[in-house]
Parts: sequence; structure tokens; C-alpha cells
Amino acid sequence: MMAEERAEILTGAAVLALAIGFVVYAAQGVGLLADSSASYSLTASFRSIEGISVGTDVRLAGVKVGTVTDVALNPATFFADATVSLRSDVLLPVDSTILVSSEGLLGGNFIELLPGGALENLEPGAEIEDTQGAVSLITLLLKFVGGDTAPADAQP
Repeated sequence: MMAEERAEILTGAAVLALAIGFVVYAAQGVGLLADSSASYSLTASFRSIEGISVGTDVRLAGVKVGTVTDVALNPATFFADATVSLRSDVLLPVDSTILVSSEGLLGGNFIELLPGGALENLEPGAEIEDTQGAVSLITLLLKFVGGDTAPADAQP
């Protein structure tokens, strides 16, 4: 009887350790256990950040390098102010661009970073000036159906 109890205890301990391992792995995957000292924040102001919320991925060349940590409406400019947290090993030039991109027609939105060519890098807490907001698929379809093919700045 003692050997059976010992086997049951060891099996239970192994299952419990495996479950704890899965929980820790999942928490690291979603960034719950990320080291805050290994990241820095940047801000940006968008005309529209439709589909973006806290926790949305920030990607550079398709690789996740950070997350959106705050989204708020600026009552003075009526723009959406976003704060992103980036890995400390990702240093962006001061002339970089930040934009809202889509994963496809049915996919979600994410923040994309396009690095510039300047020699100076953005400091933690700096603002990325060059932004591009979300493009509405409905608006694009209406322009296509309506036959509006001329650029917006073209003269008749």
C-alpha cells in the first residue's frame, strides 16, 4: 500500500509541476512576466487608431518588439495619443515612422515601426512625430465603387 501512495504522490507532483510550467510559459508569452527595466516607452499621436488597444503588438520588420501600453484621447487636438513600450535593444532613429497596419482583410490591426536613417536615436519618453493612422476599409471600398481614382491633391 505504501508504494502505491508514493507513486500517486509523485504522479500528482509531476502533474502540478507541469501545470505550473505551462502557466509560467503562457505568462511570459503574453508579457505578464516581462522585465520592465528591459524596455522603454515612446509616444505618438494619431488621427485614428481604430482597432488598436492596450496590449496590441508593436512590430518592426514583422517581429514583435513591444506592446501598446496606453491609449487616450487628447482633448486639445482630438487626436489619439498612444504610448508604446519597446525592448531596450531596439533603438529607433529620430526620423522613424509609426503607423497602424493591418494583418489582412480579416486580420487585426497592429502598430508597425519603420526606422529612419538619422544617426541620432529616440530617447526614452520621446515622441515619434511621423505617424500614419488606421485606413478604413469601408472608405477605400466606397472610393473604389464611387470611381474616385484621382489623388486628393490633384487639380481638375
